[in-house]
Amino acid sequence: MEHNTAAPRLTDVGYIRQLLERHGFTFSKKLGQNFLINPSVCPRMAEACGATPDTGVLEIGPGVGVLTRELALRAGKVVAIELDDRLPPVLAETLAGQDNAHVVWGDCLKLNLPALIQEEFGNRPVAVCANLPYYITSPIIMHLLESRLPVTNITVMVQKEAAQRLCAAPGTRQAGAVTLAVAYYAEAEMLFTVSRGSFMPAPNVDSAVIRLTVRQQPPCAVQDEKVMFRLIRAGFGQRRKTLLNSLTGAGYSKEQLSAALATAGIAPTARAEELTLEQYAALANALL
Repeated sequence: MEHNTAAPRLTDVGYIRQLLERHGFTFSKKLGQNFLINPSVCPRMAEACGATPDTGVLEIGPGVGVLTRELALRAGKVVAIELDDRLPPVLAETLAGQDNAHVVWGDCLKLNLPALIQEEFGNRPVAVCANLPYYITSPIIMHLLESRLPVTNITVMVQKEAAQRLCAAPGTRQAGAVTLAVAYYAEAEMLFTVSRGSFMPAPNVDSAVIRLTVRQQPPCAVQDEKVMFRLIRAGFGQRRKTLLNSLTGAGYSKEQLSAALATAGIAPTARAEELTLEQYAALANALL
């Protein structure tokens, strides 16, 4: 695919410094800003999300537009959501000539994303692709999944440790409450790692790119999702305790829990991390 000759400059440290200086832009620690300067990462992410001329891509937090440009070279349309109101002049410059990409200014946690996707992309297949700020990774991912957006996949770069947790198999030590929540909505896979030196300024941790392929149907039958997620949160909130003790935090008596655990075929000595999603669903159903 023919690449725009201006694109590689967006991973050139000298050019980025001069660009940001010219617009009086300084990095915000509060917004977790670390801009990518490794030229190989964004093309790989754009390919991984399946961007083609027939698809649309929703990006969150475009920064200076490095990934945005790579997505625009492949996708039919790219819409980037950006919170930082100091970036319009920067992005106007870096996205110049990319007529199939534009920026929506706002907070992705507050925007009506289903309506935005319908308005911007119509019936076109849509993927989400983003380099997420570390401080708000889980809330954004869960918001995207819980909103049940009409998207094929969510391909994001996150802190390596978060990537390992998000992609862990439920029922293993690495799994957390968010692992099970993600597994309910999507199939998670770790694609590749990204060293800390790939960013400016360099963070003090490495990153990884993961892809969440959104499920058409949940992997288990549960009568009340809210009950199941409440049990998962309560269990992992005190993961050293047995479920019989930790789940009293979800508002159940030990008698109720003992009976439900027996019905679901779960040992009363089991701990939160030992259960699969199917077992949490069975337990939730037994408590209704």
